[in-house]
Amino acid sequence: MTHPGLNRLACLLLLFAALPSSEIRYFRYQRPIQNTPQQSGQTCLVVDAPLFARSAPGLADLRVYRDRSETPYLLETSAPGVSSGQSIPVLNLGVQNGQTVFDAAMAAEKYSDIQLRITGQNFIATVAVTGSQNQGGKSTLIGSYTIFDLTRQRLGRSTVFHLPVSDFRYLHFRIAGPIRPEDVSGLFVSQSSTIKPRYLTVSESSRVILKDRSSVVEFTVPGHVPIDRIEIVPADAPANFSRAVHVEATPVAAKPATEYAEPPRSSSSYGSVLRIHTVQNAHRIDEESFSVDPPRTSYDTSSKWTVTVDNGDDAPLKPAFVRLLMLERNLCFDAAPGSSYALYYGDSALAPPRYDYASLFTRQPDAPRATLGPEQPNSEYQPRPNNRPFTEKHPVLLWLALALVVVVLGVVALRTAKSSQHPT
Repeated sequence: MTHPGLNRLACLLLLFAALPSSEIRYFRYQRPIQNTPQQSGQTCLVVDAPLFARSAPGLADLRVYRDRSETPYLLETSAPGVSSGQSIPVLNLGVQNGQTVFDAAMAAEKYSDIQLRITGQNFIATVAVTGSQNQGGKSTLIGSYTIFDLTRQRLGRSTVFHLPVSDFRYLHFRIAGPIRPEDVSGLFVSQSSTIKPRYLTVSESSRVILKDRSSVVEFTVPGHVPIDRIEIVPADAPANFSRAVHVEATPVAAKPATEYAEPPRSSSSYGSVLRIHTVQNAHRIDEESFSVDPPRTSYDTSSKWTVTVDNGDDAPLKPAFVRLLMLERNLCFDAAPGSSYALYYGDSALAPPRYDYASLFTRQPDAPRATLGPEQPNSEYQPRPNNRPFTEKHPVLLWLALALVVVVLGVVALRTAKSSQHPT
């Protein structure tokens, strides 16, 4: 009797054996890797947006070749650590010397951004924050921060303050302004990586269309190209504003695979941009936010992106430019001195590679930087042979065969019925 584990292993081996192998002749495109270092060691290069448009989804078909030999690599995305957060209840909430005061017991992790959950509208207040490692122990002033709600002036709201990265176990808050204890419902503390992500510009436009009460900017994005951030950089006027933003991505109509196939649907996201530099009631307010999150979507075909800023009854916001950005992605490999390397892609049959190099990889911050040369057609390219079953290549013949079987069965059934009515 065969052991079940051996059966599973055999199935996996057969599966991997059936996967197409990467061969230079099946890639449509290549780009030379230039400026590789003269000494051996880790080398990295930036993967640009045009590469996505010509590659398989997720860059699954990227392969690096040293002369005729495949070279293992790792694709690394520039991104901060996953942000997390938690709600913190307030302690000892009350009034002291005419000001609302309270404490908070913080978690053991380091933190920086704190959102104060406050009800009410149309207020400006100053929050002084001190920290200590022991409740009631020696405290350290961390800073004073302005919170506001300018709903009446249509300038938005901010109850977030950005502390330096701290690890105090206890925080004490003192609010000077029209905030009562019953207005405070808690804190939300964010923990995130201090590493700032790096972005590349996919597309940029300063062409603004004023439509009804909105400012509209449109883009066309090639298929497979990711959009990870949208940046709306305003002109000098208006000086202060707070506007809602709607982003919609719509795939460009393509011929469906079958008449019954549903076309891809549009995707949307919402956000806001604001700029406030003002002094009100002796409070200095400096707040800027010019980026919004894009819809989390990806299309195999090109897509139309529409960024709409809702102006309401205010003077139209005319951005100096709007940028669609993607996170920087680095391709790293170990280069040998005196060798020529090229990046090949454009073989949709390939699955992502699986290299030991990726599991053993440690990024060297001072690794030399290589660059990608211009795209070139692969002079050796030839289409992969069509190894699909005969029935997949000729589905019409399959339906004709099924129809013929139905007819034959019908004739046989008819003759059987007649013979049963006229027994010999």
